[in-house]
Amino acid sequence: MAIPITVLDCDLLLYGRGHRTLDRFKLDDVTDEYLMSMYGFPRQFIYYLVELLGASLSRPTQRSRAISPETQILAALGFYTSGSFQTRMGDAIGISQASMSRCVANVTEALVERASQFIHFPADEAAIQSLKDEFYGLAGMPGVIGVVDCIHVAIKAPNAEDLSYVNRKGLHSLNCLVVCDIRGALMTVETSWPGSLQDCAVLQQSSISSQFETGMHKESWLLGDSSFFLRTWLMTPLHVPETPAEYRYNRAHSATHSVIEKTLQTLCSRFRCLDGSKGALQYSPEKSSHIILACCVLHNISLEHGMDIWSSPVTGPIEQPPEGEYEQMESLDLEADRMRQELMLTHFS
Repeated sequence: MAIPITVLDCDLLLYGRGHRTLDRFKLDDVTDEYLMSMYGFPRQFIYYLVELLGASLSRPTQRSRAISPETQILAALGFYTSGSFQTRMGDAIGISQASMSRCVANVTEALVERASQFIHFPADEAAIQSLKDEFYGLAGMPGVIGVVDCIHVAIKAPNAEDLSYVNRKGLHSLNCLVVCDIRGALMTVETSWPGSLQDCAVLQQSSISSQFETGMHKESWLLGDSSFFLRTWLMTPLHVPETPAEYRYNRAHSATHSVIEKTLQTLCSRFRCLDGSKGALQYSPEKSSHIILACCVLHNISLEHGMDIWSSPVTGPIEQPPEGEYEQMESLDLEADRMRQELMLTHFS
């Protein structure tokens, strides 16, 4: 019995009783290059996250040796940027795969709690006008305050009977609606829509659609591709341009809309848990939705810290849905069609 008692006494001496934080990894002990390669972000950015999320990650726990906020954040960043609970990732910071999973859950919820702090439309007129000026300066498209698109993120099947998450490719996914500005900063993100919903249906039921329909953003519009319906507040390209003005309009539209295409490519390149290369997110739709939103929050925070998305590598084009099924219905909104014709006549003739 002497040996077990000695081991127990040593454990008490090292860790004590009650809620003690166990530091398994020190940021100062490794280089920025190592942090970038393992976790996707530099030291100062990680320190900022520790300051931002520390209070939430230090909540009371029943565990006698709680994992420090710093270690939790490293574990979550490792998952977001690699897309898997690799053994080497846990070994690097001294925690098990089960602890990695808990850390990802804790950090994800802490980021989701702060989503409205980092993802939002500008509130004042000066900022709105600045958006219009920046977009106009890009390709000559007036009145634009944001570009919109959707992206599917693969998830595990919720259950055998639930077909609402099966997309047109026969895979389970969430269809996520995103609006960004000219820098690639996300202004609207909705991540909980089932994959069976087409992009046009997602936008129609979204909160951003309600804002525009009720006149919250007057004399402004979003830019969307042909997977969406033409609206008085949403300009889409012409399917079959015929006149020089229509060709010029389509070229300006394409150049402007490319901002969000590159933004989504970069988002999936930086956060490999979203790109499907490591398989589907192995969580319920609700938890998967939160992980996607957490990555979007981190995307915006990184922009605020000068981490330019345009310098990041991209994985390839985002697949677009077929366009033909939207062409006839698009012409049903006569007022929207009139506005687009007037836009082409005024700015592209």
